[in-house]
Amino acid sequence: MFDRKNAFFGLHFDLHPEKEDHALGADVTSEAVAGLLRRIRPDFVHYDCKGHPGYAGYDTSVGTPSPGIVKDSLAVWREETRKLGIGLGVHYSGVVDHLAVRSRPDWAAVDRFGQPDAEATSLFGSYADELLILQLVEIADRYDVDSVWLDGECWGAKLDYSSAALAAWKAETGWEDAPTDREDDRWLRWKNFHRARFEAYLRRWTGALHAIRPRVQTASNWAFTTMCPVPVSADIDYLSGDFDPMLSADRARTEARFLTNVGKPWELQSWGFDNADGQEELLKTPSQLKQEAGVVLMHGGGYMLYYLPTRSGYIGAEIADVAAEVAAFCRERQSLCHRNVSVPQVALLHSAASQFDVSDRVYTWWDTPLIELEGALHALLESHYSVDVLTEYMLMERMEQFPLLVIPDSPVLEDAFRERVLQYVAGGGNLLLLGERCARLFEGELGVKLAGTPRQLRAQLVSADGKIGCPGNWQPVEPVDAEVLAMRYDGEGVQARSAYLDVRSEGVSKRHLKLRREGVAATLNRYGAGQIAAVYGPIASRYFHSHHPFMRRFIADLAHRLFPKPAVTTNAPSCVDLALRKAADGALCVHLLNLANMPVTNRRAFPDIVPSVGPIRLSVALDLPPKSVVWEPEGSCPSHAWNDGELQVTLPSLDIHGVLVIR
Repeated sequence: MFDRKNAFFGLHFDLHPEKEDHALGADVTSEAVAGLLRRIRPDFVHYDCKGHPGYAGYDTSVGTPSPGIVKDSLAVWREETRKLGIGLGVHYSGVVDHLAVRSRPDWAAVDRFGQPDAEATSLFGSYADELLILQLVEIADRYDVDSVWLDGECWGAKLDYSSAALAAWKAETGWEDAPTDREDDRWLRWKNFHRARFEAYLRRWTGALHAIRPRVQTASNWAFTTMCPVPVSADIDYLSGDFDPMLSADRARTEARFLTNVGKPWELQSWGFDNADGQEELLKTPSQLKQEAGVVLMHGGGYMLYYLPTRSGYIGAEIADVAAEVAAFCRERQSLCHRNVSVPQVALLHSAASQFDVSDRVYTWWDTPLIELEGALHALLESHYSVDVLTEYMLMERMEQFPLLVIPDSPVLEDAFRERVLQYVAGGGNLLLLGERCARLFEGELGVKLAGTPRQLRAQLVSADGKIGCPGNWQPVEPVDAEVLAMRYDGEGVQARSAYLDVRSEGVSKRHLKLRREGVAATLNRYGAGQIAAVYGPIASRYFHSHHPFMRRFIADLAHRLFPKPAVTTNAPSCVDLALRKAADGALCVHLLNLANMPVTNRRAFPDIVPSVGPIRLSVALDLPPKSVVWEPEGSCPSHAWNDGELQVTLPSLDIHGVLVIR
């Protein structure tokens, strides 16, 4: 049996077969497939069998095959992967099936106006039993596949007003009608009703498939990730997600730090191509993909690389060349990276309660991007903290492991979690609240009095490096017991061209003072044996939208006040991410990832080089002198010295990713 769930490196090919195809499989030959596999040597391959359009890419007797099948591609891939001991999985679109909802309207989700959805099947209908499960069993039998990877699942599910959904709603709640917007007090319950139903749907197909074909391992794309931040409740074997094709390394920074804490084998997938304005399917460069892979590898995940063959199944030499180079990069790091674990330093909350309240989808954050979360994460990473992203259920049992807990501007926290946070602080923990909404949830413990309601202000802040604008909603507060850490300077009444305010404390005319009103920006209060600091305005979201170094310094200084002695410090530039981990063999590892030239816009989406940085100095807290200090994968011994519980190391340079291994 191929152990798909613990595989390290794989390739993914999907085509989403369509009615208009006319050459599927024509260029899929044993020689071409074998040559590609021998060159790249993946642990597994995914190949398409049914995509979002709903047509199968093989001659199914259960569903509808594409009329354009020329050759059985899956049979060729199965034969050649079997010869080389490589796993074979299939890409299959689950909830999203355009053909199914057209051919069987009773399978479609229905919107609040009574219109069937053009893409999504209903979680309350018989689609899973009458097509999906039967087709997966057919594929497992015919091709002896090792795994199935279902796309279009949690992110494709829709709020559903079909007769079946309304009947289930009535049976559960007694209500004849269902809410249609958030003005209805039942709106959150209606959304959570669908979220529970999605999990039941997932349990249904995974359980049924495992009961019939127990060796076939299963994944549902993006289930139990930041899109679906609930405990794993279905019989899935591993977690998986394909991150944003352009903002790839940046988005992976969040996802990898979350998935490593779920407690299941996991992987993330890069798109090997991206689009630009008027240009489609431009291949990414090796350097770019190595950055993307590096984010995943440094946090212990498996890595999957996705390409589109031609409609006939041809995979060009330029794809093979890049994939082989990226595969070699990953393999060099496999022993130190795969299934490594975090050394807890900073916990950053991804609040499920807030996401479920704010988002009006079933399971995704697409309509409510993770701006506050990622703004806080980026500021911490670019200040060289080692950060884990966790949701409420993860933190309930593990909170004390982390010297610092950071909550971005989360508008909703459940009472039990809030009380658990206060227990953590009272016992000696440190809490940093980055925003007025989450700060107001802890008013009684902050040592301040809230003065009225939040106000929209063109505020400016002063960090140790300089002054920065931070406009948005600010909560006025009056200190009672709290120490004031920072003030804000408001531009209310000042014309836009004069918004760069003079914030000198001395030598300012009285006339200017009338145009300037100061308020408290951040405070610190003791609570039990611990501390709570809060910023009363949109600091995390403003950093997300600017990444200004002065604002990063403002946040870093607050974090330093609460957590002054992290286990690792460095003088590396802000483009270097740091992660403190333990390898599978127990070695202490400091991972460094160089994100210079990381794409953040489609206008500059394909960097061909990542400029080296260095020299880099590291300081690592270490009780005893190390037996060995090695810079991998080079295998070199960098200059280092240990003295009084601290290891000082100098690395000459960092290319893309390296690991300082301390034994």
